[in-house]
Amino acid sequence: MQWYFVASLLTILTSSQGILTTLSQSNGGYKYDYATVPFLAEVFKLLVSSVLLWRECKRSPPPRMTTEWKSIRLFPIPSIIYLIHNNVQFATLTYVDTSTYQIMGNLKIVTTGILFRLFLRRKLSNLQWMAIVLLAIGTTTSQVRGCGEASCDSLFSAPIQGYMLGILSACLSALAGVYTEFLMKKNDDSLYWQNVQLYTFGAIFNMARLILDDYRSGFEKGPWWHRLFNGYSVTTWMVVLNLGSTGLLVSWLMKYADNIVKVYSTSMAMLLTMVLSVFLFNFKPTLQLFLGIVICMMSLHMYFAPPTMLVDLPLTVKSAPESHIDRRTNS
Repeated sequence: MQWYFVASLLTILTSSQGILTTLSQSNGGYKYDYATVPFLAEVFKLLVSSVLLWRECKRSPPPRMTTEWKSIRLFPIPSIIYLIHNNVQFATLTYVDTSTYQIMGNLKIVTTGILFRLFLRRKLSNLQWMAIVLLAIGTTTSQVRGCGEASCDSLFSAPIQGYMLGILSACLSALAGVYTEFLMKKNDDSLYWQNVQLYTFGAIFNMARLILDDYRSGFEKGPWWHRLFNGYSVTTWMVVLNLGSTGLLVSWLMKYADNIVKVYSTSMAMLLTMVLSVFLFNFKPTLQLFLGIVICMMSLHMYFAPPTMLVDLPLTVKSAPESHIDRRTNS
């Protein structure tokens, strides 16, 4: 399976997440407990990975599976990072408004590139660094509605705590992704065995969150297992399946591609969601959205295109004397 096919599928599924979540609402709210959706998505990913691992084990030779505790104990760490990240997100929203938070969230594009270089020792060319920065600029441009609006003014009027928490949130998001890639690539274990470990701890941590919510609310809505399917509709189940399938695709990219591919997929998904919203939810297209799409397309081409397509290199003929080498300059 080619990485660009998986990345394209991830873009489509990610872009439909927000749309499906919006369609699952009723009268502007949720009839179901939204906190149960990530838990069921983790269970779905765990079940799918377990079935695929079982089928893989029936083949000969069996897949490689490291069962030492010193290896397994590393898999709860991404869940812990995401747990901290989710709390930082809520803290950030106490200091900044939603539009400012969304714009600041684009910092994770750059922080992913930095941590990708520092921790995974993956060298990026100057053109690729420029492409990553352009991607952050493009996604930010598409989200700015207009400098005359209050939402734009609020971007520069947030307290310093909001900016610091926003930067921390971007770093934690990038760290979780880079660490997950490290886990998936640190040995030749079966992808499905690694997924089983990853999603087992993911399900445990999401269940712990539901239990904690019960204690905080004083069991006002009853125990968490009573809320699992309460108020669920066909659209809600589509949200769960979409979220679970997206996670499986991300793990495949972490194993066989890298974090930068995932960043581009999710960024393009955000733009696709905004375009689809024009037709589905009467979202008014803006000049900033058009410019953001153009900049992101330029960034995509700069990062993944072969260098010979980006730079008009002079032609050289090894067999010819030096005086006869074509020394044409860039036009």
